[in-house]
Amino acid sequence: MKKLLTLLVALAGARPALAQTVPAAADSGQVRYWGTSLKVGLNVNESLLSDNWKGGGASTVGVSALFNGKATYHRERHTWANQADFLFAFQYAKGQGYRKTLDRLWLDSNYGYDLTKKWGLFTAVNLLTQFAPGYQYDNDQPRLVSSFLAPGYITSSYGIEYHPSARFKLRLSPFSPRLTVVRDLARFQGTPTDVIYGVDPGRTVRWEVLAAQALAELDQPLGPNANLKARYVLFGNYETFTPQKIDHRLDLTITAKVNKYINVSLSGILLYDYDQDPGVQYSQSLALGILLSRERAATAPR
Repeated sequence: MKKLLTLLVALAGARPALAQTVPAAADSGQVRYWGTSLKVGLNVNESLLSDNWKGGGASTVGVSALFNGKATYHRERHTWANQADFLFAFQYAKGQGYRKTLDRLWLDSNYGYDLTKKWGLFTAVNLLTQFAPGYQYDNDQPRLVSSFLAPGYITSSYGIEYHPSARFKLRLSPFSPRLTVVRDLARFQGTPTDVIYGVDPGRTVRWEVLAAQALAELDQPLGPNANLKARYVLFGNYETFTPQKIDHRLDLTITAKVNKYINVSLSGILLYDYDQDPGVQYSQSLALGILLSRERAATAPR
């Protein structure tokens, strides 16, 4: 956890300015091999009801925070891209207390070697987990179902990447081993024989060596004041390679500027993972708040 906090502090040290882009000419004509971008957002929503409000309901306050930092090095045919993508949201309701609504921790590092302007070979490693404990509420009784690195997915990938523009990329990896981690598995077991997130009783990890992964990312402007960011990940284990056992995850965020300081964001996650649940899972959040961003483009030709 200390390493994650160190990374967050280092990226935040870029001192983001609102919607600021550093021009290429700032380096006096020198070639710049590193390109960086940083987005930090804070959103708040609330409702306040008096104790004698006859319409019913409860006072609530919700807060969501997002952080996305990218650092990409490109020189000749070589590219090294790194990304940290964090999202956390919670809501407090009178009479119910604190409840988490969104939680994502994504770290990704990718090395690529260009074969052409649009195609290249790559190797990558990424981590997907969450920050805080997660609960399900059965009859308003909280039941712990997840936590930091429970589950945690560490995936390494080797394959080919299609990158027709700086806004879109597609990775196809026929060999993509994945390690599933569940810290202190007994916390989530109803009985000693329960398998949790695919991890067997008495263990904390599960190796899936023979597996494949596809990952697509899109960062697309929607006019002058809006942006769509999407990430889709498909993962399949060759030993259980059937449509029912293939994992799918789609993360979407649409951000629209109301004015220079205020933005509206719509975030959603669509997930199908048979080892977690046989049904489709989804979450969605709509919020109003502040988004700070800074971008510094590389000047090296691709």
